[in-house]
Amino acid sequence: MTNASGSSPVDDEHTNRSHVGEAISDGRNYPGYLLIGLGLATLGLTLVAAGYGFRGWAVIAGIVCVVSFIVGTLAILMEHRRVKRLEGQELFDQEGH
Repeated sequence: MTNASGSSPVDDEHTNRSHVGEAISDGRNYPGYLLIGLGLATLGLTLVAAGYGFRGWAVIAGIVCVVSFIVGTLAILMEHRRVKRLEGQELFDQEGH
């Protein structure tokens, strides 16, 4: 459902913040969330491989884990920065609570 300007309607009466549900409605965040999920999975693989003595696999999984966390976090921050920039605000501008 959209309003006359083509954008989604905003219920200012019931929402405190302008980005409520941004993580769900903005599909450009999903690659970052998937990379963080991959990082969590490879963290488990790293711990299991290290526990069983597979040093090579533990190092490989550890590298994938760290890279996934960093790239995923940067992807989410860059998308959030893009959304804020479209509104004429900086990344860490406070609003709401």
